[in-house]
Amino acid sequence: MKIYYFDKKRLLGLSAGILFLGCLLAVGIIHFSHAGVSATSVKEPIYQGNTGQKVVAITVNVDWGEEYIPGMLEELDKHDCKVTFFVTGSWAEKNSELLKKMDAAGHSIQNHAYKHVHFSSLSDVEAKSQIKKAEEIIFNITGKKTAFFAPPYGEQNQRLLNAVAQINYELIMWSVDTIDWQKPSPETIVKRVSNKVHNDAIILMHPTDPTLKALPDLLSYLTNEGYDMLTIDRIVNESGGKS
Repeated sequence: MKIYYFDKKRLLGLSAGILFLGCLLAVGIIHFSHAGVSATSVKEPIYQGNTGQKVVAITVNVDWGEEYIPGMLEELDKHDCKVTFFVTGSWAEKNSELLKKMDAAGHSIQNHAYKHVHFSSLSDVEAKSQIKKAEEIIFNITGKKTAFFAPPYGEQNQRLLNAVAQINYELIMWSVDTIDWQKPSPETIVKRVSNKVHNDAIILMHPTDPTLKALPDLLSYLTNEGYDMLTIDRIVNESGGKS
């Protein structure tokens, strides 16, 4: 009887130990799995390209100013410059024919959300809905799916970066800001670019009257300095390179 009682206690103790270790292992696995999901979903905002070559990407955020875009398209064509237009879905709905011309001219059409709202105040679901709605509208007009997102007002945080990554987008910022939405002189716009331009720069612009007037001198300056002006997808690419 004594031997039986001792073996039973030992068996119970062993069972409890196994159960305890099992719980620890389960917690560890869950934590590891969660950490793995977080690690893969976290991305950094993109402020410049990564080709290492003398190229720049001009990005034009569009939610208004459509009256200046035809003139901008003419100047861009004269300098064999391809830019990336980040358009809102609501703007695209109202300017579908102009958007088709922008696309047909070889410019990249990308995502600036459905409406120009403060993303810092949106939930994850609302943020993703804004991007996907714009994606659908742009696709229906151009037949091309967007893959890059420029947040309105340049607002971004880790929560938004995670949400953007979950729908397979890259979040684009800039390294050279013309601040042209304040409508400075064309000369000021050119100077802001010439003072800060660098290899793989992302140059932020908007469709304004002084922007249109600045383009001839700005594009000539970049060309004379030896910069190729490419779309965002061509400078945000590890293989990189000029064509």
